[in-house]
Amino acid sequence: MIQRLCIVGLGLIGSSLALALKRRGAVNEVIGYDCSAEHREKALNLGIADRVEANLKDALREADIVVLSVPVGAMKGLFQKIAPDLSAQTIMTDVGSAKGVVTKFAYAYLRSHLHNFIPGHPIAGIEKNGPESADSRLFVHHKVILTPLPENNPLAIEQVTKMWEYTGATVVKVSISHHDEVLAMTSHLPHILAYALVDLFSQCEHPEDFLQFSAGGFRDFSRVASSNPIMWRDICIANHIPLLNLIDQYIDKLGDIREAILQQDANTLTELFTRAKSIRDSYL
Repeated sequence: MIQRLCIVGLGLIGSSLALALKRRGAVNEVIGYDCSAEHREKALNLGIADRVEANLKDALREADIVVLSVPVGAMKGLFQKIAPDLSAQTIMTDVGSAKGVVTKFAYAYLRSHLHNFIPGHPIAGIEKNGPESADSRLFVHHKVILTPLPENNPLAIEQVTKMWEYTGATVVKVSISHHDEVLAMTSHLPHILAYALVDLFSQCEHPEDFLQFSAGGFRDFSRVASSNPIMWRDICIANHIPLLNLIDQYIDKLGDIREAILQQDANTLTELFTRAKSIRDSYL
């Protein structure tokens, strides 16, 4: 049982975590903080938080676990701001999609708290945001990745692991570099491709004419382009090295397909499409 949980950032992930723990009876009190007064009010009215604070220092006071649920681009400033007000006993984790940059900031600004800061990332979410989109079952049957630091207290890792397991998630532990490489391929690149496709679509002379003939493929592929642009801007910048490598590889792959189409090479196209279908059917 978590006695006092502080959620910093009352968006989809932070709010869903609060509801999930409340559903399981795994938390006694949830304190919410968000720079948006509207988000604070909604979180309170929806029963996500038992109390909200407009002052971050007040929200952190006497918290047993603090969850930083803010865009990756906001982490540096947040670490700088909270460091003086953290208790030595407070356990802290985050939900950022790029762990390398988050841990870089942690080493810079949380030196005296590294033993209790456990970097994390729930692999769950939808293209909607805000406390009104919160879902208490968002993490059920999903994975949460932890990338523990050498300085971490094993008891703190255990507490954060238990917190996520209460939500119905499966917790796995990997290295920071492996996390960022895997997420670049499975999440970050697909979002970029969706944004690029929709932006290309918008440049058509009459996009509404195309839209009326769009089938499920376009809607399914482009769905994640409805995600928060600021969040994904920050992720692209934060995880730029593995992402740029993958973009270059993807461009090469598109070049191969383009050449096969140009040469009317049916065999190459069939081989590539068949191989891709087999891989996807096997894994997904």
